[in-house]
Amino acid sequence: MSGEEINQGSLTEADTCRLFVTPALHAAGWGQSPTLIGEQRTFTDGRIMVTGGIVRRGKQKRADYILFHRRDFPIAVVEAKEASRPAEDGVQQAREYAEILGLKFAYATNGKRIIEIDYLTGTETEIPSYPSAEALWQRLSGTQGIGEAATKHLLEPFNLVSGKVPRYYQRIAIHRVVEAILLGQKRILVTMATGTGKTAVAFQLCWTLWNSRWNRTGEHRRPKILFLADRNILVDDPMAKMFAPFGDARHKIASGDASQSRDMYFGIYQALSSNGSEVFRQYRPDFFDLIIVDECHRGSSRTDSSWREILEYFSPAVQFGMTATPIREEERDTYNYFGNPIYTYSLRQGIEDGFLAPYRVHRVITTVDAAGWRPSKDELDRFGRPIPDDEYQTKDFERTVALRARTQTIAKHLSGFLQGTDRFAKTIVFCVDQEHAAEMRQALVNLNSDLVAQYPDYVCRVTADEAAIGLAHLANFQDVDRPTPVILTTSQLLTTGVDAEMVKNVVLARVVGSRPEFKQIIGRGTRLNVDYGKEYFNILDFTGTATRHFADPDFDGEPALIEEAVIDESGEQISVTEIVPETPPFEYATEEEQIGPDVGPFVNEPPTEPRKFYIDGGEVEVIGHLVYDLDADGKKLQVVKYTEYSGRALRSLYPSRTDFQNAWANPDTRAEVLLELTTRGISFDELSAASGEADADPFDLLCHVAWNAPLLTRRQRADQAKRATDDLFVQYGGTAREILAILLDKYIERGILQFNQISELFKVQPLDRYGKPSEIANQHFGGIQPMRQAINRLQAALYQ
Repeated sequence: MSGEEINQGSLTEADTCRLFVTPALHAAGWGQSPTLIGEQRTFTDGRIMVTGGIVRRGKQKRADYILFHRRDFPIAVVEAKEASRPAEDGVQQAREYAEILGLKFAYATNGKRIIEIDYLTGTETEIPSYPSAEALWQRLSGTQGIGEAATKHLLEPFNLVSGKVPRYYQRIAIHRVVEAILLGQKRILVTMATGTGKTAVAFQLCWTLWNSRWNRTGEHRRPKILFLADRNILVDDPMAKMFAPFGDARHKIASGDASQSRDMYFGIYQALSSNGSEVFRQYRPDFFDLIIVDECHRGSSRTDSSWREILEYFSPAVQFGMTATPIREEERDTYNYFGNPIYTYSLRQGIEDGFLAPYRVHRVITTVDAAGWRPSKDELDRFGRPIPDDEYQTKDFERTVALRARTQTIAKHLSGFLQGTDRFAKTIVFCVDQEHAAEMRQALVNLNSDLVAQYPDYVCRVTADEAAIGLAHLANFQDVDRPTPVILTTSQLLTTGVDAEMVKNVVLARVVGSRPEFKQIIGRGTRLNVDYGKEYFNILDFTGTATRHFADPDFDGEPALIEEAVIDESGEQISVTEIVPETPPFEYATEEEQIGPDVGPFVNEPPTEPRKFYIDGGEVEVIGHLVYDLDADGKKLQVVKYTEYSGRALRSLYPSRTDFQNAWANPDTRAEVLLELTTRGISFDELSAASGEADADPFDLLCHVAWNAPLLTRRQRADQAKRATDDLFVQYGGTAREILAILLDKYIERGILQFNQISELFKVQPLDRYGKPSEIANQHFGGIQPMRQAINRLQAALYQ
């Protein structure tokens, strides 16, 4: 059948693609290789939404077609609509997808007409046919300023031996860095949220340049590349795992081992400049073609950093910085050195795309954190030293004064939280220093002695003092198949570079004054592992850090307001305050300084200097536990009862009860209503449990929470509907009346959700004994249409 003979009004979007779009693309040469056309290509996973304790996935973004110039180099997107709709209807979506995917060409079509969106020229034009892959590449490469010989580096295939195909934003980052290098840019910066795969980007970048034999001088050789960081864990793990395909080309630079015969080098600043030997000077300044600086905000690019000398020594090399921290005043040196990022992928976007885990913030407030702590007159500490008379606040705890009772209270509350959720949920507790981490570990051990007896490593401390033992605990903690350790206490060691997908709880037992460090800490929980049940994570904040730092409009989303509720003893909300987070009025040592020598625990001997005052007595209690959820738009943390949230969400969809009733009463539009409610995280089971109204009709329950309408039970509505449709029951014979009565009984038992599909309706007992729907309709109702009308009228009567 020809396209002219087809009734276009009956064609679905899939029909349009099959009958018109795919043949047109093949006619333009895109079908020459199966890798050139990506049909129905999904490029996001759909945001994970957590509301009322229920986890759902949002809608995935899926392009009808993504067109590739080479296997790993997409060049255009095509959005198709039904043949009965104008091609212009697809323009907006084609634009949206092209902009997300970083593409310069997009096409909207209804199968007969094609509209080309050209981002290079800024034009929209109707064209008779699709251009070929080569034609698009010529148009694109002609504006890039990259020589023809150099484009082979840009089109080099990725290494897919691991089976992991780079996500769309990783591909954009890789190609933009390669393009910047080919254009002669010497310093390059990419900002990507923790957990979004910066190491994968670095690997594919190195592989692309190494395999295509790019180098600064244009010689026919492979490049010399240095992967540079400030901690062994940041280079050892990538070298052993992600960069394994480089094989013997890898080498880690250590003191006294400055091999120059390899291609892929790994090193930390300390080893390159340790003991005054300046190992880095054993290499010529122009030895490296490319230097990758991981976590570049952590010091090497700072003007006053002792490590800056290494980068300046190797200034002939292209230097590529990676950071999870967007530009702020405290990172100004990073941006002054590398320049503005050529690509940014934010925490907000990662959560929106469904690649990062969303979070719930638990703000836990103790008596001393709420009101401060002051020593009694002439009070002495553990070692008999007089404690200076002052008002000590959260910022002082474990820095100036160490309150054992507060540590015990935090440990007790955390243990109770785990008992109420999952005692084997991987948890990291960030403490003030190693001494605090040791005391917290001991408190948690004693509070969980039943599990410690069975699993001796249930709670472990991982700090610099533990060295190899601590790293062994960390490796076991990262192993998704090992149940323990469950809880790690730490101070600085785990703030960055730890890839632990199963972290479900991040506990802040210390104030984090630096926003970059806060983002790194939160990054311990953002990784997803749905197969093992990791779909979101909790932030248990005992210091107020989260509410202060979760307001970064450029990176975490607008608006920069957080609602903090005050609740009374019965748990009722009595006031809501909007807080504008601001920089704390106190300052701590820089992160680089904090990583330096730490102080271990003092047991029986006082420190030589009064670094802290140790108070063993007193009582501390938890007086508040507020739970913040992201709203449905993923933009704002809020404390709100589930019933209030549901009512507010419903009012945003339907301004009045009448509007909602009209949409709900019609079976055809009710499906759309249910979809909208589900998208906003509203569950009838959760709502009935939260309101204590298990017998209420879902419609009444929603109207009650949204407009304070009176509640009716499902039985009351069923009786009302039967009275309103007496003529319907008189119209049909005995069997039809029985079926209609059973339908009302099923509604009373299960609710309106059972009325949606007739074919499904008759599969449940006792309706299944009456036969197939077609048989029931013909024998007892006079046909399918009369039976459908009778059931629809019964449903409508429920909500008149």
